[in-house]
Amino acid sequence: MSRCTFGIAIAIAFLAGSPAFAAEKQLLWGDTHLHTNNSFDAYLNQNLTASPDTAYRYAKGLPVIHPFHRAKVQIDTPLDFLVVADHAVYYGVIRTINETGIPTDDLGIIDSLKALYVQYWFRDVMAEKKGAEAFASLLPPTTSVEEAAKTPLESAIPGSDGMSKSVWAEAIRAADEHNDPGNFTTLIGWEWSSIPSGANLHRVVFTSAGADTAGKFFPFSVADSQYPEDLWAWLDETSKRTGAEFVAIPHNSNISKGYMFQDQTLRGEPFTKEKAEERLRWEPVVEVTQIKGDSETHPSVSPDDPFADFETYPYYIQNDPPPYEPHPGDYVRSALRLGLSIEERIGFNPYRFGLIGSTDAHTGVASAEEPNFWGKLATDSIPENKLGNRIGRGGVNGWSMSASGLAAVWAEENTREAILEAFRRREVYATTGPRIGVRVFGGWQIEDVEAAANAEVVPMGGELGTAPIGARPKFIVEVAKDPKSANLDRVQIVKGWIDANGQTHERIFEVAAAAGRERNADGSFVDVGNTVDPSTGQYTNSIGSTQLRALFDDPEFDPSQPSFYYVRVLEIPTPRHSVFDALAMGMDGTEVEGPWWIQERAYTSPIWYKP
Repeated sequence: MSRCTFGIAIAIAFLAGSPAFAAEKQLLWGDTHLHTNNSFDAYLNQNLTASPDTAYRYAKGLPVIHPFHRAKVQIDTPLDFLVVADHAVYYGVIRTINETGIPTDDLGIIDSLKALYVQYWFRDVMAEKKGAEAFASLLPPTTSVEEAAKTPLESAIPGSDGMSKSVWAEAIRAADEHNDPGNFTTLIGWEWSSIPSGANLHRVVFTSAGADTAGKFFPFSVADSQYPEDLWAWLDETSKRTGAEFVAIPHNSNISKGYMFQDQTLRGEPFTKEKAEERLRWEPVVEVTQIKGDSETHPSVSPDDPFADFETYPYYIQNDPPPYEPHPGDYVRSALRLGLSIEERIGFNPYRFGLIGSTDAHTGVASAEEPNFWGKLATDSIPENKLGNRIGRGGVNGWSMSASGLAAVWAEENTREAILEAFRRREVYATTGPRIGVRVFGGWQIEDVEAAANAEVVPMGGELGTAPIGARPKFIVEVAKDPKSANLDRVQIVKGWIDANGQTHERIFEVAAAAGRERNADGSFVDVGNTVDPSTGQYTNSIGSTQLRALFDDPEFDPSQPSFYYVRVLEIPTPRHSVFDALAMGMDGTEVEGPWWIQERAYTSPIWYKP
């Protein structure tokens, strides 16, 4: 089955007989966050050969050679679109040094001598396979986040700008060569990797422009600034100068030390309406799940949510990191609540964002499938290597990683322009890997699902205006299982709101499960069960549902209270990738580090209500 027909098959399966407007868009699946051997950390960790060309071929369904163990690997179901998002800092530099050396034609005598020293040092590092140690030496020390952000990263490698620009030109040409509108879309992008004192403030940036336009700029990096607002200013200037359209996507907020979603800027300035508008303009979507864990919420910030403890990742990206401390500013749900508070104060919500997932794999292969997961780094691709601790990282290893995630997009067509526009209107959602089909609409006059085509509704990412007198918001939710994955456990609607005293709240409504499924006293569905056999890594679809549908009417609606609603869908339990590794090594599947089973899930972009 081809890429597009797979997505359309899901849409037809669960939208047959539902609103007519469902046919106006197609469901596309992609990864907006993949690193190749042009990223310095990927190369230092033994991804020497998986280039952008490799990445595109793998995403399209072709077999490729894995960069570490050199065996043939292939995605189970191809993607519809891909963003190769290599780090802008040292873009392609380490690979160039190791493969061809530093060009010295435009360097003076002193810089030429420095270049030779750096070149010999890196080649020795790679020959001795000490790249992980070299990478660890580049990690930030522990200091004040605010102080660390003031200092842009300075390159110690002579000629790095020239090498990076040459590799950028190669990368954008490869993107254009693989772009096939209607069938497979390549979106030119990069990663801005701000990480002051280990606070992860990274953004993936992509554009709908082609190589001709992308050749007029070089990506903004932490060598330019570690402040997000400086990135936004650069995007504004570059867009006006070149005509390129951009989207920036915050990622891994779960390890941002509380700085990703604050009520002020990183410079400590309170949000103004103008600054809030600027943030939302460039960052309409955030990455809620990926290999380095899940950023929806955490038990400490959502203590009443029994499913909050999911794929937690308590490891900062720095040498000798402090113990992990979760903050509300690390998580998407609390950020959505904070946005309501900020809007009450300044009249605009900077956190009216949509949600997607992506991998952040540094292998050049976009793998988010539990049985076919190739790890975060190239060296994570063999089970034995997952057992060892990463150097200087406080206990993190390959089993700490999550085989996640995917970006689902409801787009008018599979093209660069249509995908970017879907991100801007937030008609997108996240899954942790399975291709769970989800469609959500909200409105005021919906009486049943079939009649919704005749009602005025908004899709995920949209906003409901002032409520008609006596009306309550209603939401159509339709979900279909991934044809190649597990059945569905339940469908929930997560609501957040702000009361008259300025306090924010959240509540989870369980709105759909299999017919006849009993509920607990608090209204939640009873456990679906668990068919996973850790001795074989198998499960059965003898429990759960293949499709679920609900019409939810908020019973606690107060028309004076701004609020948001998003859908969370859970699969039945399935084996986690670590179990397959353990079984391959002859271990007991229940003795892996961390959980041996997982409930994969989907998160939709919210629908907001604004009085």
